[in-house]
Amino acid sequence: MALWVRSAVRALRLWGRGGEPAWACRHRIAGWSMPTPFSAGVSSASGSGGDDKREKLFLQDIAELIRAQACQRVVVMVGAGISTGSGIPDFRSPGSGFYSTLQHWDVPYPEAIFELSFFLDNPRPFLAWVKNLYPGNFRPNIVHYFLRLLHDRGLLQRLYTQNIDGLERASGIPGSKLVEAHGSFASATCTACGRAFPEQDFWAAVMADRVPRCTVCTGLVKPDVVFFGEALPERFFLHVVDFPVAELLLILGTSLQVEPFASLSEAVRSSVPRVFMNQEAVQSWRPRSRDVLQLGNLGDSVERLVELLGWTEEMKDLVQRETAKQLRGIGCAESVGRLPLLASRGRRPGCCGTPSTPRTAPSTELCDRDVNSTKNLRNRL
Repeated sequence: MALWVRSAVRALRLWGRGGEPAWACRHRIAGWSMPTPFSAGVSSASGSGGDDKREKLFLQDIAELIRAQACQRVVVMVGAGISTGSGIPDFRSPGSGFYSTLQHWDVPYPEAIFELSFFLDNPRPFLAWVKNLYPGNFRPNIVHYFLRLLHDRGLLQRLYTQNIDGLERASGIPGSKLVEAHGSFASATCTACGRAFPEQDFWAAVMADRVPRCTVCTGLVKPDVVFFGEALPERFFLHVVDFPVAELLLILGTSLQVEPFASLSEAVRSSVPRVFMNQEAVQSWRPRSRDVLQLGNLGDSVERLVELLGWTEEMKDLVQRETAKQLRGIGCAESVGRLPLLASRGRRPGCCGTPSTPRTAPSTELCDRDVNSTKNLRNRL
């Protein structure tokens, strides 16, 4: 117990000034150095501190460590970048990110849509965005299934996600292995009386373009996602002890700009390899000698690691099984036998990954489109 407490206290020091709540601190800790930029698509490592004489690691080295069972406690941090392959835009990419598409909504600045005070005054912009995330509109992609494979092989210590799209759960990763740092849509609460509000009733109101209201006090109902100015879920704090015991840290698809989540990347021991996969380099990354930086398309990077691990066939089987289950769930069982693999990149096949029009009943037209649009994807992995 004493060791647990010491580890928790050490990790808590990383979480912003004076214990600031989630998303309240938007800048990195003062005094941190800026990383050396890397070229896109290149794996690299850079020395830091007193251990810069250590041999640099590459993605092949990470695969060999995993295969040799030298990294059996893998902690993973993920951001919005892992869901772009499922058709969900990230937040900050110029031109395509969510913050770049808010001109038609009545918001004073992009981040206001996730501020509690603004939501309480005008919830409609947030609810309009939420409508697109209706469960079933998006499917997990190769990155989510790679993380599921880590779990199936007994390697996943914990997955820390900033995402609220629920695709980690949809891929089959159990809740016991998840820390949803910014909450989820799995539950909702009245902002006035604090009563729990049924998830299905919340979605029914949202899909009908109504503001969800408490049936007891008529107060505004908010999904249990973390807004700027709100505290993180307790589970986030209980599980920071994962980082001191981690033997490998994977950081996937995040710009590392949102605190206190971003600072957890520094919470593993200096001897622990860190693999950072992202579309582009980020200024807040502080490199160490045992880091591997893999830039470029995230699906391609994960697919490469899967190949190096020798897990390609296992991945194919997992994707086909899980996608078949999803198709049965929306009434597409007739196409299961012809189902190809899930696309690993942004060009994705209908109900096997692409966003689709919100629906209340199975659509034969949708199923036919899904099958036809995926015929060329059988050899993608």
